Amino acid sequence: MNENQETKIESIGGLGDDTSSDYRWKVLIADDEMIIREGIRESVDWDKLRLDVVAEAEDGEEALELAVHYAVHILLVDLNMPIMDGIELMKRVREALPDCKIIVITGHDEFTYAQKAIRFQVKDYILKPANPAQLEKVLCQVRDELDEEAVQQQHLLSASRQIARSYPLLRERFCQEWMEGNMTTAEIMEQLQFLKLPSECPHWLGVIRLPEPTASQMALKEDERQLYLFAVENIASELLSPYTKVIFRDLFGFIIVLLWNYEAEAKFHQISSSVRTYLKIAVDIHLAEGNGDMMHLPAVYRKCKSAVLKETAVSPLVRRAKQYMLEHFGESGLTLEAMAQDLQTSPVYLSRMIKQELGVSFNSYLTQIRIRRAAQLLNSTEMTIYDISEQVGYETQHYFSTAFKRNTGISPLQYRKGAINGEDRKSE
Repeated sequence: MNENQETKIESIGGLGDDTSSDYRWKVLIADDEMIIREGIRESVDWDKLRLDVVAEAEDGEEALELAVHYAVHILLVDLNMPIMDGIELMKRVREALPDCKIIVITGHDEFTYAQKAIRFQVKDYILKPANPAQLEKVLCQVRDELDEEAVQQQHLLSASRQIARSYPLLRERFCQEWMEGNMTTAEIMEQLQFLKLPSECPHWLGVIRLPEPTASQMALKEDERQLYLFAVENIASELLSPYTKVIFRDLFGFIIVLLWNYEAEAKFHQISSSVRTYLKIAVDIHLAEGNGDMMHLPAVYRKCKSAVLKETAVSPLVRRAKQYMLEHFGESGLTLEAMAQDLQTSPVYLSRMIKQELGVSFNSYLTQIRIRRAAQLLNSTEMTIYDISEQVGYETQHYFSTAFKRNTGISPLQYRKGAINGEDRKSE
């Protein structure tokens, strides 16, 4: 439903139900002869027809101004008027008020000329002098058509509003089905468009899991668990509010987050610390790239779900270290010593824990974050390589290019050209 139709419905009084007798419609009479205008006005019981003559005009220019000003529903127009003739007036009114019903007032000698008005969707013709019975019959037909359209549009508007209110639930159900891998690319694209989501694969897929109780902990009652899940969803939604997203629960009670923005990575990883601060519980989280393939996303989901189960083995200190690196990787002066100081632990102990639990050193993990972010920027922006190197925490472009090639096997420029060529091939 377009904006003009919605405005049209809401401008009509008494739409509390579907009774068309509540509708009233605005009429403009445009004729350069006063006697014709008076004859039309006096020959019809307008109130009985639920019509209101809101204005009269003696030339086309005045008629156009009044028609637009009052947003009239019915225009009675003479073809032979000064300044702007009836044909030009109808053309301009049709552009400004596409739903307006136009009735032509014409003389016998102008009928051939009047036929030109057909292309402006004229509803009927009335010959001068207007016959009251014929005029009333035509007006009744046009009024009934307006009534019928208004009822139909009101139903469409009501359905549109209901769908809009249901978008969150519809999006959740669609994403659940998507993750189950039972949809085709065409079906996914159709649903993304219908639900007003970006027509591309999410950049990130995240999983959040409430930990299972240990032997020394009391198991949560189901209503308590549901309350915690709801609270975690609210925290995630608030942290990720700047980004296009869908947050839903899968059949296993995991909270799944789909994100259409590369910059959301650091915010997602703040969820665990925020939950710990506000809810005094720990959650296991994992984030994976969507890989740009809609049909592959269910596999990413399954892999991410498995990975979040392994997060249980990661200590709170290393989780905080991972979060710290995600938030500060753009600082060229980031060092293990500086991070350890902020985390209030010793560099030696922190280094050993990172290596033990993540399987890589502090420098290697930091480099992975920086190169991954650089690749995203090379692929999705037109930023210069110098600006990208600076944004991901490298002091010089040369140092960045060396690190990028060492980790990916190609230079940043080659990567960008390859990504562009890949997109071209994909779109062909």
